[in-house]
Amino acid sequence: MKAAVFQGPGPIAWQDVPDPGIKDPADAIVRVDVVTICGTDLHILKGDVPEVTPGRVLGHEAVGTVVETGRDVRTVRPGDRVLISCISACGRCRFCREGRYGQCRGGGGWVLGHTIDGTQAEYVRVPFADLSVHPLPSAVDSFDAVLLADIFPTSYEVGVLNGGVRPADTVVVVGAGPIGLAAIATARLYSPGRIIAVDLAESRLAAARTLGADATATVGEGPEQLVEDLTEGLGADVVMEAVGVPEAFEMCTRMVRPGGRVANIGVHGKPAVLHLEDLWIKDVTITTGLVDTSSTPMLLRMMAAGRLPAAELVTHRFEPGQMEEAYDVFGRAADTGALKVALGAPQHTAVMATGSTAAG
Repeated sequence: MKAAVFQGPGPIAWQDVPDPGIKDPADAIVRVDVVTICGTDLHILKGDVPEVTPGRVLGHEAVGTVVETGRDVRTVRPGDRVLISCISACGRCRFCREGRYGQCRGGGGWVLGHTIDGTQAEYVRVPFADLSVHPLPSAVDSFDAVLLADIFPTSYEVGVLNGGVRPADTVVVVGAGPIGLAAIATARLYSPGRIIAVDLAESRLAAARTLGADATATVGEGPEQLVEDLTEGLGADVVMEAVGVPEAFEMCTRMVRPGGRVANIGVHGKPAVLHLEDLWIKDVTITTGLVDTSSTPMLLRMMAAGRLPAAELVTHRFEPGQMEEAYDVFGRAADTGALKVALGAPQHTAVMATGSTAAG
């Protein structure tokens, strides 16, 4: 099969690799129908995630069709159209029993495209399939559903829930890429008083306004002063970092009010300065986190009901074999205007199974 293979820092290669097979009775083999590229994949290509070694197939977000299952899999069968979660869960360890699947110590957590081969391929082996894939209703479009693999649960859990967004809060989201935009959309579920978006690109700020931001500012327009003016000098109740660079994190800590919360969502490859000389007296809470995806079933129900603005986030679609072009477009988002790119064949609205043969 073909797959996007990490060669070390630099571009990926779309090349031939061996087909995956069942290695554990809890595995499922899934034909990838729609796949996307994450900002974390770009961090990997920069060398920011040293656990990813050359030869690894990248990707941790996809929608596909089950073609084979191990003997212990009970919740899906060949022919089922499924969402592949970015997090795999053994279901037995202490953290999985607490619903903290991102911290799984039984062989799960973030493994796809990280410590085992991922989803940017024609087929993928998914471990712990019963807890790591979600059957999709036929009414949910595959190009929408793929956003539930990572960006919506990440933004909701690591940003909105960790940040403790409450009604009437002033919320600032620094970074209006896909994660930041999903954070804006899901923060609105809690009726904040205002949402302020900050980014380098005006095109992304325009998208932020479409998704519900009440005020926006580029970095050059003085976002810290804007927050001060809108809060009468108090600062924001919740500030979310959705970039993953030191300057963005440090800006967040300057914009939060005393007693406020800073929720870091971004993937950081370099150290950031924690200015405790200023923060020690402010009673500020700073949270970090890897998504658990425990919210995915709820978010899927919301999507099926038309309550999540998914379609606005996929700005570029490609055929499956255009992976290298898709990476180029996504990696140059400031020039291309890309928010989320997706690769896949035309949508199939239903999947039928006859015996063990999948058809879509």
